[in-house]
Amino acid sequence: MNKAHAWKRWPGGGALWLAVGAVFALASLLLWPVAPLLIEWQPSRAFTQPWRAFSAAFVHYSALHLAANLAGVVLTVALGAAASMPPRAALAWALAWPLTALGLLAQPVLLHYGGLSGVLHAGVAVVAVQLLWDGPAASRRLGAAVYAGLVVKIVTESPWSTTLTQPAGWNIAIAPGAHLSGLLAGTGMALLTNAAAAVSTDTQRRRQQRMRCTSAVVE
Repeated sequence: MNKAHAWKRWPGGGALWLAVGAVFALASLLLWPVAPLLIEWQPSRAFTQPWRAFSAAFVHYSALHLAANLAGVVLTVALGAAASMPPRAALAWALAWPLTALGLLAQPVLLHYGGLSGVLHAGVAVVAVQLLWDGPAASRRLGAAVYAGLVVKIVTESPWSTTLTQPAGWNIAIAPGAHLSGLLAGTGMALLTNAAAAVSTDTQRRRQQRMRCTSAVVE
């Protein structure tokens, strides 16, 4: 099976991608009234309250923060839906969700964190990797451009030397480390789910070949 054909296997594949994005948006809206201290990421509680790796994505410290991340969800979902992401891409995005927060253990000086920006970076990374993995030539070029743009953006943020930044016009600080963590989590999970799918497909093909051989011998 050639890659171009495999890419067309999921004409409705964007549905699961949309569902993951909808969960992120809805949870953010529902948890908006909750006090951030109760559900935000705090490295000191990473192991005693591991659920914070999930809930931290839905913490927003201002209405502007919430609005920006909801807009980011819409754009990330639209990107994935337009590219008809297969179910394994939606799975990769979902798996990257808690891993993005857990990656912040590498930056223990960041005592409090909340927001979807890291998870959104993970989603964009998943789309880019998926396009590079099994998209047609034009889609692979798009995937490479998207991934390169994401890397350049994060490099300019210097997450390895900056814990928090205060962009002009924002009423909250930004944690570049979360963006890097999201990039790594999204990339890793996209590679993992695609590798697992490739192994499964190869195993199934070998099984079918053995069955055909057995049937031929019996006949």
